[in-house]
Amino acid sequence: MNDALEVWIDQELCTGDGICVQYAPEVFELDIDGLAYVKSAEDELLQSPGAVTPVPLPLLQDVVDSVKDCPGDCIHVRRVSDSVEVYGPDAD
Repeated sequence: MNDALEVWIDQELCTGDGICVQYAPEVFELDIDGLAYVKSAEDELLQSPGAVTPVPLPLLQDVVDSVKDCPGDCIHVRRVSDSVEVYGPDAD
């Protein structure tokens, strides 16, 4: 069973604290607008709203910690297979 995960950020709720960047700089980056965005596997900043990027398995705990400590509750992690949110404000 493939439990691949992807992550995206709701920039409308992002507070720009950068906690996610501290936890997982390989996945998150603050842009010049002061908001956090996800980065592609090729380290490219994905600036379109709702852009998703795969969660690298070795970084899963760092990404989960980012979700838990994010003051804006704006980081969403979901399963690629069925788009069910597993970490974040919409997770059960």
